[in-house]
Amino acid sequence: MSLHLASDDASAAVDWRLFLPESWDPASPKADPGKVARRTTCGIPEDVGHVEKWQLALDMIDETRSWGIDVPLVVADGGYGDTAAFRLGLEERELSYAVGISTTTTAHPEEARPYAPPCSGRGPRPAPSYPGPAQTVKKLVIAAGKRAARPVQWREGSRPGSGRSGVKRMHSRFVALRIRPAGREIRKACNGPELPVRWLLAEWPATETEPVQFWLSNLPADTPLATLVRTAKLRWRIEHDYREMKQTLGLAHFEGRTFRGWHHHVTLVSVAHAFCTLQRLTRSPKATAPA
Repeated sequence: MSLHLASDDASAAVDWRLFLPESWDPASPKADPGKVARRTTCGIPEDVGHVEKWQLALDMIDETRSWGIDVPLVVADGGYGDTAAFRLGLEERELSYAVGISTTTTAHPEEARPYAPPCSGRGPRPAPSYPGPAQTVKKLVIAAGKRAARPVQWREGSRPGSGRSGVKRMHSRFVALRIRPAGREIRKACNGPELPVRWLLAEWPATETEPVQFWLSNLPADTPLATLVRTAKLRWRIEHDYREMKQTLGLAHFEGRTFRGWHHHVTLVSVAHAFCTLQRLTRSPKATAPA
């Protein structure tokens, strides 16, 4: 797992974690004796065990901030965005986010309000609840309709295009809705019966009959659609980092078998990638242009 600092122009991996499954953790009920026995050979420290990926991500964010590095906003894929505990952890740290979510994430429309049934006079007063069940984000976007989608261009691609810049512009159509994400963990974290309002962003290309991708964000209510899209799509930089580190810097070529060796390898690859990135940024476009 890695944490990257990213902007529109550059990005670099600044922190890593090696995820250990429960089968490698002697304290876990799912521990595998054979794998636990290999911990000593692999040099895994005694205090390192199984930690959920979303918690490792929060740990990396905390560590990076402890170095005095500002983390103004977090983007992540659906593997993290689907976890309410991760989103709540970001909000506890007062961090803005735009994270991917799956189509099965549930929510209520913004206008929905909890309703307290009349008290019968017997037993405790009924707790307020929303009048209807939460819907999946996919159903909410489809209910808004394809006409709610607006065209947005968010960056220049790498392929030649017909625009003024000579490169293809990345563009699609998007729907942005204000919703109230549902879930037991979110209800527990609320100070009152009302669920918090968040942005739901969905990509719905003109050629598709249904939306194809979804994000959840706690950016302010007056955030323009173009900003929501550009923020959510910024994660392409991390995919670009991985492609460069794997194809040209040997990230995927590690053949060691030790905990320390893996950290040594990813550190050197990250430093090499950061050096190449700085060289690219400090040279003129003519100096870095391909022959």
